[in-house]
Amino acid sequence: MSVGDNNVSGRNSDSEQVDLIDLLIQLWRGKVTIVVCVVVAIALAIGYLAVAKEKWTSTAIITQPDVGQIATYNNALNVLYGASAPKVTELQANVIGRFSTSFSALSEMLGNNLNPEKLTIEQSVKGQQLPLAVSYVAASPEEAQRQLAEYIQQTDEKVAKELELDLADNIKLQATTLQSSLKTQEMVAQEQKDLRIKQIQEALRYAEQAGVTKPQIQQTQDVTQDSMLLLGSDALKSMIAHEATRPLIFSGNYYQTKQNLLDIETLNIEKAKLHAYRYVMKPTLPIRRDSPKKAITLVLAVLLGGMIGAGIVLGRNALRGYKAKA
Repeated sequence: MSVGDNNVSGRNSDSEQVDLIDLLIQLWRGKVTIVVCVVVAIALAIGYLAVAKEKWTSTAIITQPDVGQIATYNNALNVLYGASAPKVTELQANVIGRFSTSFSALSEMLGNNLNPEKLTIEQSVKGQQLPLAVSYVAASPEEAQRQLAEYIQQTDEKVAKELELDLADNIKLQATTLQSSLKTQEMVAQEQKDLRIKQIQEALRYAEQAGVTKPQIQQTQDVTQDSMLLLGSDALKSMIAHEATRPLIFSGNYYQTKQNLLDIETLNIEKAKLHAYRYVMKPTLPIRRDSPKKAITLVLAVLLGGMIGAGIVLGRNALRGYKAKA
């Protein structure tokens, strides 16, 4: 590098240093303007903080209900469907799934109101379906906590009502199915009885035609339809009278069906206390508001006021310099 280059570099450095000092001097001379701008900005910020709507967020964490909270519902399903009833773990997942869906629908509805309300539900831990974090934003911490608890309870009652209505429909449908099964089995038993009587009447007719009045065989357990006439007309007449007054004969399945029907008819779901969720953490009472932030707002006001004041001072001086040159 030549000596000339060094001289040029030194002059540029000196020029920059002089410009910076001149800039600082201008700002110092216009400090009153800058202070006034800062004060005005702070006053505006205080005014904003006074009229701005506060936002407080209350949060709760929920998960699937305990077994005891759905015990009545689970027992009712076991009575209705026996071994084919859903497992309690599947039932817990189904119930909390209904709660989540219903809560999301409520959140969407509140967000689309004329005065929107911010109600959210999301995974508490990323990558895990449960537990769920629900939150609500209000103008005061007490209102946020109270309103969130109300919306959770409202959704819980809605889901419980839906499950009770579903259960009532299932009970009615299953009872109708079992009653139809009983009637069918009774019809079959009556037909079997009528067929038995007809068979004996037919054997009696053959016995009377053959003149067989007394039993011709000793072992009655080996009697068939073709050999029944050998029992004699007297015995066959007695059998007909006995069969006519004999009650219907049912299989074990008939009595099991009847027992199932009685169990279903005695179900009482009106007193069932069904809950679709369990609290991991109840709605909190927030201690720090979301907005407006006092400290951040005032700091930004000071910075913005200082920048505006400095801009006014430098701009005014630049304008004076331009007019002087002109």
